[in-house]
Amino acid sequence: MNAAILGGTRGIGRALARALAERGARLCLLGRDEAELARSAADLQARGRAAAVSIVRCDLDSPAEFGPALEAAELALGGLDLVVVTAGAFGTQEQLEADPDLCRLVLDLDFTKTILFCEQARVRLLARGGGTLCVFSSVAGDRARKPVALYGAAKAGLSHYLDGLELRFGSSGLRVVTVKPGFVHTAMTEGLRAPPFAATPERVATAALRGIERGRRVVYAPPIWRGVMAAVRALPRPVLRRVSF
Repeated sequence: MNAAILGGTRGIGRALARALAERGARLCLLGRDEAELARSAADLQARGRAAAVSIVRCDLDSPAEFGPALEAAELALGGLDLVVVTAGAFGTQEQLEADPDLCRLVLDLDFTKTILFCEQARVRLLARGGGTLCVFSSVAGDRARKPVALYGAAKAGLSHYLDGLELRFGSSGLRVVTVKPGFVHTAMTEGLRAPPFAATPERVATAALRGIERGRRVVYAPPIWRGVMAAVRALPRPVLRRVSF
């Protein structure tokens, strides 16, 4: 399998890169920090896991880099079977309400620019007859809630787009895997109080890889979130007004 991972140098992306390497995948890591890309590639090669690892600079905040980066990844790997997007941004509701610049950045990266990257990726996958596009959304997008009104709005929009993408191009060979983690212990969430069902990046990566291999359309990671969010979606609106989760 030839896989390009945008965000493969940190957290869930790095854990997924290691899991794919253990499967013998040929990898191209995409990210904005070239020194971190080089360190991550060296880490995979030192572990003796990856069949091949290449790196390409690609900043999610710079759409002009998307096409050239994906083209470079294709050339390095000899084609793409899988494109993964784990890159994104996060802020708590309080941080986003207090900081308009941070709010704009999170909404822009997690919705608009992630979709623009996916559009470039799906064109390249379909040009070769199809492939898998795996994108990390969030359980925060499953239903509007007070603590994630802004972040959840961006993830809800992203999940909606991915659902439509599968409807539009699934019959043409494009498999779309939408991964919805809950709280994950990463640099983004450092210092925040962990809620129930918090997971490690490795546990989320394992669930995502299983979903990729089995062709799941939606993956909750860890799986318990599927039931949790079904219950949350069923809550009457007056209840949601009173609760703080």
